[in-house]
Amino acid sequence: MSIIEERRTEVRAQEITYQIAVATRTDDDRAEPTPRVMITLEAGGPGGEPVAEGSLDLDVAVAATVADLVADGLLSATGAGRGPRRRSAGRPAQQGRPWNEELDAELENRWIAGESVAEIASYFERTPGGIRARLPRVGCDPENPGCYLPVPPSRRTDLDGAEPS
Repeated sequence: MSIIEERRTEVRAQEITYQIAVATRTDDDRAEPTPRVMITLEAGGPGGEPVAEGSLDLDVAVAATVADLVADGLLSATGAGRGPRRRSAGRPAQQGRPWNEELDAELENRWIAGESVAEIASYFERTPGGIRARLPRVGCDPENPGCYLPVPPSRRTDLDGAEPS
C-alpha cells in the first residue's frame, strides 16, 4: 500500500471533538494498483470519552456517492443530520441557475410584448423576484411593463448624433 495523499482535521461541534483523516492510496499488491480512499473517524465527548470511531475503505469511484449517502440519508434518518434542506419542494426548477444570451433575449422579448412578471416567471420556471432582478440587466424597466430603461444623461446624444461635451 502506498499513500498518495493524506489530510487530517479536527472539528469541535457542540461538546464533541471529531478527528477525521482521509487518505488516498493504492494497493500495490494487486496486478493493477487501484486508487482507494480510507476515511477514519474518532470522536470524543467533553471528558475525552469515545463517542464514535470507525473507518471506511472505498474505491475512489464511489467515494463521492458514499459521502452523499452518509450526509443525506444516514444522518438525517437518525435526526442528527444537517437538518431540513433549504431547497423546498415548491421551488421553481430553474431558480438560481445561470442565464445565457438566448434566455436574456427571450426575457426581453416577452417583457416588451407586455407579459406580466408572473407569466414570465412561470415560463422560465423562476421566481418573480428573480425575473424583476434580471430585467434591468437586459435593459428593461421592471417598474414599467413593456418598457425599456431610459438612457442615462451621460450616454445621451444630441440630435446630430454627437455625444455631449
